[in-house]
Amino acid sequence: MGGMDGTEGSTGAGERFVTGADGVRLCVAEHGEAARPTVVLLHGYPDSKEVWSDVAALLADRFHVVLYDVRGHGRSGVPDPLRGGFTLEKLTEDFLAVADAVSPDRPVHLVGHDWGSVQGWEFATVPGTAGRLASFTSVSGPCLDHFGHWIRRRVRRPTPRRAAQVLGQGFKSWYVYALHTPVLPEMAWRGVLGKQWPRMLARVEKLPADSYPTASLPEDAARGAWLYRDNVRQRLGRPRPDPYAHVPVQLITPTGDAFLSERLYDDLDHWVPRLTRHTLPAKHWVPRSRPQQLARWITDFVTGVEDTGGTAAGAVAGTAPGPVVRAVAGTGAVRAGASGRLPPTALGKLLPAARERFGGQLVLVTGAASGIGKAIALAFAEAGARVVAVDRDAEGAAGTAELSLRIGAPEAWPETVDVSDGPAMEALAARTLDRYGVPDVVVNNAGIGLAGSFLDTTPEDWKQVLDVNLWGVIHGCRLYGRQLVERGEGGHIVNTASAAAFLPSRALPAYSTSKAAVLMLSECLRAELAPHGIGVSAICPGLVNTAITGSARHAGVSDKEQERRRAKSARLYRLRNYPPEKVARAVVKAVLRDTAVVPVTSEARGARLLSRLSPGALRAFARVDPPL
Repeated sequence: MGGMDGTEGSTGAGERFVTGADGVRLCVAEHGEAARPTVVLLHGYPDSKEVWSDVAALLADRFHVVLYDVRGHGRSGVPDPLRGGFTLEKLTEDFLAVADAVSPDRPVHLVGHDWGSVQGWEFATVPGTAGRLASFTSVSGPCLDHFGHWIRRRVRRPTPRRAAQVLGQGFKSWYVYALHTPVLPEMAWRGVLGKQWPRMLARVEKLPADSYPTASLPEDAARGAWLYRDNVRQRLGRPRPDPYAHVPVQLITPTGDAFLSERLYDDLDHWVPRLTRHTLPAKHWVPRSRPQQLARWITDFVTGVEDTGGTAAGAVAGTAPGPVVRAVAGTGAVRAGASGRLPPTALGKLLPAARERFGGQLVLVTGAASGIGKAIALAFAEAGARVVAVDRDAEGAAGTAELSLRIGAPEAWPETVDVSDGPAMEALAARTLDRYGVPDVVVNNAGIGLAGSFLDTTPEDWKQVLDVNLWGVIHGCRLYGRQLVERGEGGHIVNTASAAAFLPSRALPAYSTSKAAVLMLSECLRAELAPHGIGVSAICPGLVNTAITGSARHAGVSDKEQERRRAKSARLYRLRNYPPEKVARAVVKAVLRDTAVVPVTSEARGARLLSRLSPGALRAFARVDPPL
């Protein structure tokens, strides 16, 4: 397939040239040690290999990372003539030439974005690459043959839903039609579009204005139009009958992609027997906007394929229940151990979507030793997330971390802290950042209950409730919110409020005030963090059957009366029998849908509605003395 020669390129990595199809010289950059598993990062249109620079730097400590400019792009050569020079068959020859040059003795793991992903699907489904490809990670780019079959199924067996899917993708594909027009795309890219594209992309994708890495953009984009002209109509009109993937595939789907519908991948299980799915709340250019998340998923997937010999892709994302575990002394990590009974699952039909979204992500939950916090931690563990279980009860936090691994988390760690202690929370945030990274989801759930009239509630009572219920949330939002903003890859914060936040009560002035403050804080923070791609949700449960009724204090009463009231409250909550697992499911759904305020139980939804429609009625109910 041709020879190679070496140079030192502007990327800082070692560069060399490999001869591909028709003698076109391909510019190849390499990072990391060649003895490690090779990961090839393939760029899309109108980019060059530099679009992967951030991801490559993150992967280089673990892998031999290879990037190359597709023919006609960057520092690679240009086919002559352009027409017919960009067919998928020739692009496959280019890939094989690069793979033979950089990893002659071992198959490579391919990651493709946009047209790099379109090419990758070709490589993963044609017989000629068998033995040279170990796995494929697809980001924002479909297989053209799968796309063709997808259209045919919906046209031949139409339903209103299928027709809407085809029309919706048809509108998203407007740029494909434009690129098929003669001359005009070349003129636009070499003119004003080429000059304005970096600014347009920065504004739409929320990237730094000077972050576009490809200096050769105008010429790359003009020539790269032939990627579409040489392939799209041919493959969509006459798709191959058997485009089955012969390697494990990881699909990463940005939910905010302006060019590709999520529905394009509905039939993918038919073509890919070993498929791992992830969704990401991001737009199209994920290698620039979410490099750390991409690097984590690539690392987990490639490592899993290497460890299993390429036979168990589905287990990589934590989709199968893990072994029972025990805490490892001195590290705070949790590892495999003895068996035991698993807790009830929370997600039900929500599980597939939750696994796609949260598999491998880092979720931190406070108040995780018991009750709602424990159920939330286990729900995210069931979805395959890595879990940090935080509580002032060290033994309870360790137990939740242990159960998290047993129920499906690939990793779980207990952390001990009192959320009301500002310096301790700062130390926790620094420690978790150093050990585990920035959490993708933070759940500020820790809270305490306090009943009693306002006049019976002492300043010390007020301070305790506000320190935990409000300041604990403020500490978590401030510290982890800043980490999320500085990381620049989005995320989500969940704050546990209560139906008491919009339900005044003569017996819960301190508790209701603290939860109302949490609700308003969440609303304010949601507005502030939205431009950074960070969602904020306030969860407002009602009567949930947890141990809080047994630990909540009643101000201004004797010990004997306090125990009587606690018992009365506990009986009512048991009769209501609303399990914390349903609250956990509501939390997961809120993050998936980026919902602002979630009243969970029927009484919480009723109180929320009444607070809007008839606040006078709520003020009348406030005169009733509730059990807590």
